[in-house]
Amino acid sequence: MTCIVKHGSGEKVVAMAREVGVSGEIIFNARGAGIRERLGLWGIAVEVDKDVVTMMTSIENRDLLIHHLYTKLGLNRPGAGVVYATALDKVATYIPEAVLSTLEKEGPQ
Repeated sequence: MTCIVKHGSGEKVVAMAREVGVSGEIIFNARGAGIRERLGLWGIAVEVDKDVVTMMTSIENRDLLIHHLYTKLGLNRPGAGVVYATALDKVATYIPEAVLSTLEKEGPQ
């Protein structure tokens, strides 16, 4: 899942995600480059900082999280932000030996 909101609102996104049981979020700063930013005063470009929050969640939590973020952050207003889900095909990370051996014993599920 990815949620893009105005700068300073990333912590709100994280708090709301945790309310529905999602953890492990990453917040990073980005700069918007939409039509609105190009139409600044006297045609001068206006920089707009954004917080981008990425997180992984199960399919079961996906719709609940999107609805929660959409309603609580007011994403139905122009310029408030966007939230979207992207399918995750593969993940690679460290797995402790004890967990790995348990998974190998159980075999494919």
